[in-house]
Amino acid sequence: MANKFSTHPSLSTQTSSSLFTLTVAPAKVIRGSGVLQAAAAEIACLGNRPLIVAGERTLAISQENLQPILEQQQLHPAQASYGADCCEASLKSLHKAAKEHKADLIIGVGGGKALDIVKLVAHQLHLPVVTIPTSAATCAAWSALSNVYSEDGAFLYDVGLSGCPDLLILDYDLIKTAPQSTLIAGIGDAIAKWYEASVSSGHLQDTLIIAAVQQARILRDILLQKSAAALKQPGSEVWREVVDATVLLAGVVGGLGGAQCRTVAAHAVHNGLTHISGHGSIHGEKVALGILVQLRLEEMLQNNQLAASARQQLLKFYAEIGLPQKLSDLGLGNITLGELQTAAEIALAPNSDIHRLPFKVALEQLMAAMVSTTAPIDSRDTINRVSPKGMSDEVEA
Repeated sequence: MANKFSTHPSLSTQTSSSLFTLTVAPAKVIRGSGVLQAAAAEIACLGNRPLIVAGERTLAISQENLQPILEQQQLHPAQASYGADCCEASLKSLHKAAKEHKADLIIGVGGGKALDIVKLVAHQLHLPVVTIPTSAATCAAWSALSNVYSEDGAFLYDVGLSGCPDLLILDYDLIKTAPQSTLIAGIGDAIAKWYEASVSSGHLQDTLIIAAVQQARILRDILLQKSAAALKQPGSEVWREVVDATVLLAGVVGGLGGAQCRTVAAHAVHNGLTHISGHGSIHGEKVALGILVQLRLEEMLQNNQLAASARQQLLKFYAEIGLPQKLSDLGLGNITLGELQTAAEIALAPNSDIHRLPFKVALEQLMAAMVSTTAPIDSRDTINRVSPKGMSDEVEA
């Protein structure tokens, strides 16, 4: 189950320089129900020979819904699958496909990994890019960032891009066709913005970072207040508001605040978990669990009672909408101590975003937090109670 630790030289290419050269937002956002038809003319302004990149399932969607309207605009589209993941083999394949088609535009149709790979291909080939999300699982359609994984789904590194997409098309009718689990995961990914940005950047006085942190707070409040109702009423006004929050507003936080506001421990834990879970769960589910781990660390290492209260609030919220509360909810209930250590070591790699926490975290402390996300709020001396040193080789999680 466990993957070997990546030897890639850097787990993150995000640096503080992004605070000075900001990539705030896509050049244009078109949103609404059935907007693909209207957006075709905007796509035509960007290129004549688009390469449409999607996953196996969404290739059929793009062939049915997108290709005909591009041909009506006298464009010459071609299609390519990105394969199993946003990985280096897929990047190489798409480079070849783009060059063979003489593509002057890349269009991504799909979820977060499809959109990550088209943004990166377009960045590398210096071509404009259009993102068309088919689910509300992440803010990948918005952001100037791509995550690169192994073919088995293990996070390797991320790449800061030269700009956000040239055009983002958010068609609610398309989003509605996705499984509801993708929106639930998107809620988990988006709500992390507050818990990460407030810790890494809440004390900073830069005007745009202050704005980004406040946007993260607003995002959290929208999701806490409206998610349950939205999930009961797909396609409704409240559902569209939550979709906007996960796909668009979540992107605003990283756009305004830069890398400093984007990710801290929750995403670092996600990165570690991908090395033991592969494709077994989706991005936002692992990030959601990572939030609980981050709050647990704040409780254990700082005796932070606000973090303890926030964790209890999130546990109730997660139970209500179906987000994972512990490792077993991700299918990792029987991981070994060695696998848990592998995930924690990767989360603590030297260039990991976990080091944006205002305190140092030791390996055994992170492992303890990862297996105690549902601990009672009065469990103060937790590091001694659930230290991995006292665990059996198989972890009950």
